[in-house]
Amino acid sequence: MSATAVHSLWTTAAEVEPIGSIPAPHIEYAQLAPVLIVVGAAVVGILVEAFVPRRARYHTQLFLTVVALAAAFAAVVGLAAGGYATTKAQIAAMGAIAVDGPALFLQGTILLASVVAVFTFAERRLDPAGDGGRVDSFAAMAAAVPGSDQEKAAAKAGFTTTEVFPISLFAVAGMLVFPAANDLLTLFIALEVFSLPLYPLCALARRKRLLSQEAAVKYFLLGAFSSAFMLFGIALLYGYAGSVSYARIAEVVDGSVRTIDPALADTMGNDALLLVGGALLLMGLLFKVGAVPFHMWTPDVYQGAPTPITGFMAAATKIAAFGALLRLLYVVLPGLAWDWRPVMWGVAIVTMLGGAIVAITQTDVKRLLAYSSIAHAGFILAGVIAMRPEGISSVLFYLLAYSFVTIGAFAVVTLVRDAGGEATHLSKWAGLGRRSPLVAAVFAVFLLAFAGIPLTSGFTGKFAVFKAAAEGGAGALVVVGVISSAIAAFFYIRVIVLMFFSEPKPEGPTVAVPSPLTMTTIGVGVAVTLVLGVAPQYFLDLAGQAGVFVR
Repeated sequence: MSATAVHSLWTTAAEVEPIGSIPAPHIEYAQLAPVLIVVGAAVVGILVEAFVPRRARYHTQLFLTVVALAAAFAAVVGLAAGGYATTKAQIAAMGAIAVDGPALFLQGTILLASVVAVFTFAERRLDPAGDGGRVDSFAAMAAAVPGSDQEKAAAKAGFTTTEVFPISLFAVAGMLVFPAANDLLTLFIALEVFSLPLYPLCALARRKRLLSQEAAVKYFLLGAFSSAFMLFGIALLYGYAGSVSYARIAEVVDGSVRTIDPALADTMGNDALLLVGGALLLMGLLFKVGAVPFHMWTPDVYQGAPTPITGFMAAATKIAAFGALLRLLYVVLPGLAWDWRPVMWGVAIVTMLGGAIVAITQTDVKRLLAYSSIAHAGFILAGVIAMRPEGISSVLFYLLAYSFVTIGAFAVVTLVRDAGGEATHLSKWAGLGRRSPLVAAVFAVFLLAFAGIPLTSGFTGKFAVFKAAAEGGAGALVVVGVISSAIAAFFYIRVIVLMFFSEPKPEGPTVAVPSPLTMTTIGVGVAVTLVLGVAPQYFLDLAGQAGVFVR
C-alpha cells in the first residue's frame, strides 16, 4: 500500500471519528499572585547562585528574598482589600486553590513571619570574623564532610551558604498553597514542596554539624512516614468519594450528592474507607503540627537545626499545617464531626499535658521551647475542636500571635554564645539578667507570652481559643488547658528566675551584639507581643472577618 493511500486512510478515519478537543486550563493569575511571586523569586535565586560572583551573592539573595516576600504580602493585602476575603471569595485554578478569608489571613501571616525569620538567616555578626570575613549560622560548604580538610578550607576562605535564601523561598511557596489547597492532590503536592526544602535546611548548622545532620535525617525519615500515611488516606478517600475535590467529598460524606456514578455506588456506602482514609489524612497533618503522639521528631529537630531555621520552622510550618487542618475538618469532614471530635479531644488533651509536663524536665533551651510548642499545638487544637466560626477566628489569631513570639525567642537564643557557639544549656543562662539585662528582659517578655500572662499576646490568644472551645461544648477541654497552662507557667518562670536571681558564673557565656537585622526581628517580636496583648481588638476583628471558608 502506497504512503498516499495510508495517509488517505488516516484522514478519512479522522473525518469519521472527530477527536474531542482538550479544554485549555483557566488560571486566575491575579488571585494566585502571592504564590507566583515567591516561586518566581525562588527560581531567580537559584540562577543567582549559578551566575553571580560569590562575593556579591549574599547581598543579592537577601535583597531578592525580602523584596519577594514583601511583594507577595502586598499582593495578599491587595486581594483582601479587593473583597476576596469576604464577598468575592472563590475557588481558583480549576478548583485546586481556595481564595478566601482564612487562606489570605494565613498567607499574610506566613509571609510576615518569613520576612522576620529571613533577617535572622542573614545575621553575620554573631560569630567572630575569620580570615575570609564575617560568617553566618550556616555551614561554609554544605557538601563537605564535617571536620574534613575541605570544610576547614571553605571556612578559612569565609564561604557562606547563600542557597538557604532560595531554598527557604521554595518552602514558603509550599506553605502558601498548603492552607489554601482545595483538593487532596494539591494538598499533598504543597506538603512535599514545603517539606523537602526544610530537610536540607535542618542539616546546615555551621557549628555542631553532626547533631544538625542527625536532626535532618530524623526529620526526613519521619516526614516520609507522615507523607505516606497522608497519601494512603488520600487514596482511600478517593476510592470512597470518586473525587479528590473537597466539595465533592463533603457532599458524599453528608449525603447531599445529587449524581452518583454507578461504579461508585458500592464504595460510597462503605464507611470503613471514609473513616480509615480520614484518620490517615489527619495523622499526616497532626505530624506536621507536632501533636502527641506524632511529636517525637520535634525536640530533636528543633535542637539540632540551625537556630534561625528552627524559629522559621516552628512558626511558619505550624501556621500552614493548622490552616490545612482547619480547612479539612470544617470544609471536607463537617458531616463526620461526631466521629473525629472525640479523637481530636483525646489528641488535644494528651498534647497539652504531654508538652507541658515533659518540658519541666528539659535542660536545653531549644528543647524546652520545642516541648512548649507541642503544648501550644494542644491549645490551638482546642480552638479547632470548637466547630464554630469563633473557633476558626480564634485559631487564626493564636497562630498570628504565636509565630512572632516564637521567631523572637529563637532569635534571642542565637545571641547567647560561648566558645562552642550558642550556649543552649540552661545552666549557662544563670545570671544572664545581671550580665545583659536587656536581652534577659526581652526573653522574659517572650516567656511570659508563652505562659499566657495578661497584657501579652499569649493571654489574648489563649483566652480566644478557650472561649471558643467552651462555647462549642468543650468545657472539660478548657479545664485541662488551664491546668496545662499552669504547669507550663512553672518552667517559663523557672527560666526567668534563673536569669535574674542567680549569680552569673565567671566562665559563663557572653551575649553577642547583633546587627540591625536580628535587632529588627527581636524588636518586631516584642512589639507584636505587646500590641496583641494590650490592644488586640482590631486583630481579633480582622481574624473574625477572615474566619469564613468558601465552599
